[in-house]
Amino acid sequence: MMRKLRLFTSVAAGLLLSGNPALAQVGSGPAAKARASTPEIPYDAVIPYKMPPGLYMGEGIGVATNSKGHLFIHTRSGESRTFEFDPAGNFVKEFGKDSYGYGFAHSVRVDKDDNVWTVDEGPNIVQKFAPDGKLLMVLGKRPDALDQLAMMPGTAPFSGANRPYSFHRPTDIGWDQHGNIFVSDGYTDARIVKYDKNGRFLKSAGRRGNPANPLEFAAPHTMQVDEQGNVYVGDRGNSRIVVLDNELNQKAVYDNVGAPWGLCISPGPHQYLYSSNSAGTTIDSRAVERTGDIYKMELDGTVLGRFGRAGVAPKEFASIHMMDCRFPNTVYTAEIQGWRVQKVTLKP
Repeated sequence: MMRKLRLFTSVAAGLLLSGNPALAQVGSGPAAKARASTPEIPYDAVIPYKMPPGLYMGEGIGVATNSKGHLFIHTRSGESRTFEFDPAGNFVKEFGKDSYGYGFAHSVRVDKDDNVWTVDEGPNIVQKFAPDGKLLMVLGKRPDALDQLAMMPGTAPFSGANRPYSFHRPTDIGWDQHGNIFVSDGYTDARIVKYDKNGRFLKSAGRRGNPANPLEFAAPHTMQVDEQGNVYVGDRGNSRIVVLDNELNQKAVYDNVGAPWGLCISPGPHQYLYSSNSAGTTIDSRAVERTGDIYKMELDGTVLGRFGRAGVAPKEFASIHMMDCRFPNTVYTAEIQGWRVQKVTLKP
């Protein structure tokens, strides 16, 4: 019965994505405004993991690293799965296999204590796992199977529910230095939600609307938090990054690096912001020459350089969905179309 329910959820999620243009994975946007004036950064790229016999990668959805150099990949492979690999690329274990909180993977992140957090937009669930794989916290509520009948194509417009402890297709997660939790929620609520370190709701901000108005988004698809507690929201549908302070007030907008599918911020005293201007899930040949690049930026929005192009060959990027950059010149890319993760080493 569990397998049938999981299959139903996956099918419903797929129909929801494809049947409603407002909610579907968007295609390629225009070239980034900064593209022509931004210097290219040389780089190399490799596949940094080895799948064991009988275990397969699906779409590359999320990627993260921990303090020990271990790699975590969140993939859509029949159902959501989260794999861990050691620094040599050897498989270590799987997190949350057959979890009720899985259904349609969207992001994985690792916090300062090496806990592993997964964001799944199918069941609207965020899960926190200890490094050993023990489940520590759950945020959100999975819709019951009968409730999902109301979310079939054409009947799932912008929600605007703005409930403290439930989500509508959440997309990403981050933390400030006090351990407060930030969730981008996401496709059908278009808001950012803040919780304390124990998961107690504090506040939320944002809604679907006109990008000319503060805190109105199209699709908050990715999100990161810097050392000062500022929140960087990748408003993919509006091709911009929106910067919020720790209390979720809007501070700045960066609209010159294309559509931010994935963001990552490197730790340390001098932090850098990376943004992927992905080519869309179909890698439309008409857009290959204007998308697929990644931009390296200062936190104030100054663009320092760019690298990469759309494509499925090695060192090309096949629709980057999320990124990790624990070290300033090492970027991991999770790619939907390529069904892979690449480790990118910059040579500035």
